[in-house]
Amino acid sequence: MRNIKLVIEYDGGAYAGWQRQAGDPTVQAALEDALATLLRESVTLNGAGRTDAGVHARAQVANFHTSSPIDPVRIRRGLNALLPRDIAVVVCEEAVASFHARFDAVARRYVYTISTSATALDRRYVWHVRSALDAAPMREAAASLLGAHDFTSFCRTGADVRHYVCRVSEAEWLVSGARIRFAVTADRFLHGMVRALVGSMVDVGRGYRDLAWFGRILGTKDRREAGPAAPARGLVLDRVYY
Repeated sequence: MRNIKLVIEYDGGAYAGWQRQAGDPTVQAALEDALATLLRESVTLNGAGRTDAGVHARAQVANFHTSSPIDPVRIRRGLNALLPRDIAVVVCEEAVASFHARFDAVARRYVYTISTSATALDRRYVWHVRSALDAAPMREAAASLLGAHDFTSFCRTGADVRHYVCRVSEAEWLVSGARIRFAVTADRFLHGMVRALVGSMVDVGRGYRDLAWFGRILGTKDRREAGPAAPARGLVLDRVYY
């Protein structure tokens, strides 16, 4: 049995997230259906990150096992011919038998993009914030996230997880003209975590809240204490580390 690794790029706007769900279109379902047609056997994809509805990916990683003899180059070409145009397989290669896209990942990087000016071409991939943002306190808020913390306050309620501690190694706001990007890398992410973080820090940048408020949120372990979640369209799974 061969183990095949994929690196996938997708526009998540039309999907209910990565993970297969009954009755809803998902990225995993589209890929598994295309693989079943191409390989003439059912396969199960293991994804590195379970992106939420509307969230995009530049480098989602997945793996599957197959008995098909089709070589990786032909698998990639065949998948891209069968898949909808908002999903693309950019890498397809043989992996060692033990490789698992999710469990072997040591960190994931997400990037969230905001525009403070209206945009037509990028409207599907940025959050247009109409008010001015002060990046200085937003950067201070981001810096306070570094290290290991309990992120219960930034997790969607009802999440099925064993614990809420994540170790953050990168959290910074990058400003380039009207574009403001939040880059965050951690060993794991909770359901809705990045969008809740961004929404809360934007409230600080708008002047609606202060840094003292942001600093207290982690300690409350209560999602109701944080700000509203930022829209899904600005969020991209940027990289998975192994």
